[in-house]
Amino acid sequence: MDFFTYKNGELWCDGVPASDLVARFGTPLYVYSARTLREHVRRLEAAFAEVEPLLCYAVKANGCDAVLREILGAGRRVGMDVVSVGELERAYLAGTPMDRIVFAGVGKGESEIRAALRGDCSALRGWVGVDANTLTSRGSVRCLNVESEQELELIARVAGELGVCATAALRVNPDVDAFTHAYTTTGKADNKFGVAIQRAVDLFERFGRRSRTAHVLRLTGLHVHLGSPIYTTAPFEQALSKISVLITELRERGHVLESLDIGGGFAADYETGRTPAYDVYARAIVPLLKRLRTGPDPLSIVMEPGRTLVANAGVLLTGVRYTKQNGGKHFVVCDAGMNALIRPALYDAFHFLWPVRVDPRQSPPERRVDLDLPALAPVDVVGPICESGDFLARDRRLPVLRPGDTVAVFGAGAYGMSMASNYNDQPLPAEVMVDQDQATLVRARQSIAQMFEHERAGLSPRG
Repeated sequence: MDFFTYKNGELWCDGVPASDLVARFGTPLYVYSARTLREHVRRLEAAFAEVEPLLCYAVKANGCDAVLREILGAGRRVGMDVVSVGELERAYLAGTPMDRIVFAGVGKGESEIRAALRGDCSALRGWVGVDANTLTSRGSVRCLNVESEQELELIARVAGELGVCATAALRVNPDVDAFTHAYTTTGKADNKFGVAIQRAVDLFERFGRRSRTAHVLRLTGLHVHLGSPIYTTAPFEQALSKISVLITELRERGHVLESLDIGGGFAADYETGRTPAYDVYARAIVPLLKRLRTGPDPLSIVMEPGRTLVANAGVLLTGVRYTKQNGGKHFVVCDAGMNALIRPALYDAFHFLWPVRVDPRQSPPERRVDLDLPALAPVDVVGPICESGDFLARDRRLPVLRPGDTVAVFGAGAYGMSMASNYNDQPLPAEVMVDQDQATLVRARQSIAQMFEHERAGLSPRG
């Protein structure tokens, strides 16, 4: 669900007409709904309440500071899942307590591990506006999700040098097919993520509580993430079944497990009604988790929701610059393309898109590839980038579009702005947060001068 709706042929972003936002802030423009973010967190937390999970939002989906703050304030037990030191510092600046941050990522560098374990190693040290004393006392992250034997060795060494004890969870690869795009599948045997589940026992034996590294490394958790978006419960059930066998063996060998991070992967509604409700996921997953939590060392549960919280909470508004016909193709050329939203080009992903103003008879009753509405014609909606792969939609039946019109691209809150680039030296879009009838600019449009700023020494004007 979300709060982007058509009224009398006009798109409203919560309580604000999209056309008003365009007039005020221009295009391309990302618009986020604060009410949608809060409602998604509330519903997910309620669905899994029986196992009291810590919801660690996956910052990679959308790292906008205003988005992070809305999510943090929306639930009882909310933290952040980060995969780089940049995301770590972003989560910290948004107000996330360090003991609610899990640090994942297959290729953590030594400096990133240092920053995760001790605040005085933070990349923000010395940055104007950041209190160095606060950084020094901020503590370690809740957990480092570890993806290789060599990473365990590095964490133990760094923790020893810093004089701290790191808490870690081993990410296991259960060889389960999530039936999603090959680029977003992460739990199969041939993916780069985690360690083969068959190796987990050996690594716990080497790095567990009885090992020589126990004073600097507490390996007390398991982590599994299958990919995204996952539209059925079956992959989760298969993975947790395998994890259950592993947990039993580890306990029998005397290892104390404190946490199980089941990752993320719940889908978003790119098409109306395609995604199961959170209750559907919970009915399949919660009973399995409850069984795993029984025993002398009950597991705390961590979840890493990302796109499921933010995708439908955002739209991209893009202006139509030109229309033209080449051969039998009709093209609508917009001011946003793969530079602003790369998912269609990278994954051939579907995003519903529609003009922000239409004849009321053309108001979309739902978001699907083909709608049975009057006066629609097939077009390719493309961007300004010099690539044939630069498109937002191909052969899509839409109302007539003309230069000066605005198109809304729905489901753009996840992996939109976070994957946007300056390709072709295009500035990054602006971002706006809407909460009922209030609209706030949360990130100004990047200027050409700002885009050149990091090169300024080599770009001085010549007289």
